[in-house]
Amino acid sequence: MTLPRVRRLSFPLLALLALAFLSACGGDDEAAGGGAEGNGVDRAFVAEMVPHHESAVRMATVAQQRGEHDEIKELAGEIIESQNAEIQTMNGLAKQFDEAGIEKGDLGVPMDEMGMDMDSAMLETAKPFDRAFIDMMIPHHQGAIRMARAERAKGTSPEAARLAEAIIDAQTKEIDEMNTWRVDWYGGLSPAGGVPAE
Repeated sequence: MTLPRVRRLSFPLLALLALAFLSACGGDDEAAGGGAEGNGVDRAFVAEMVPHHESAVRMATVAQQRGEHDEIKELAGEIIESQNAEIQTMNGLAKQFDEAGIEKGDLGVPMDEMGMDMDSAMLETAKPFDRAFIDMMIPHHQGAIRMARAERAKGTSPEAARLAEAIIDAQTKEIDEMNTWRVDWYGGLSPAGGVPAE
């Protein structure tokens, strides 16, 4: 049975955007060189996650055109909306970190575990499209969750930590949802598996 779609993240993301804007306008000098609170892991998190989100938006844009099930098209729309908003938030945080002189450190997630080896161009001719989309987006989401967990564990920016929690929450739900659809529509889970173990 297909699970119902649930709208999520719009209001939390708007709150994050507002928080990023307000913190950019002033605050305590808690970090060397400026008013941003954070460390090299926070700087690495936003630097790595922005292109990661941009990749997901490209895949979702193809899915809006080629999706075979309404559920996939709706999910694609939510990915585009939420991840574009998160990109704005992260670009704001990156600016704050740069102005504070916070240099990029090491997020601690190997490139091959970030799920960045997806090529959205492959989706242009994929058949059946929805299965290919699920099998590409799940490992991509797995990578985002690993990156967000690294931020949660080693970052010091409260804003980045809240964003990481939002990413973990949303993309965990979406992985479970996509695997439910894959079982319903194609008879099995994605070869990538499910939510990565901590």
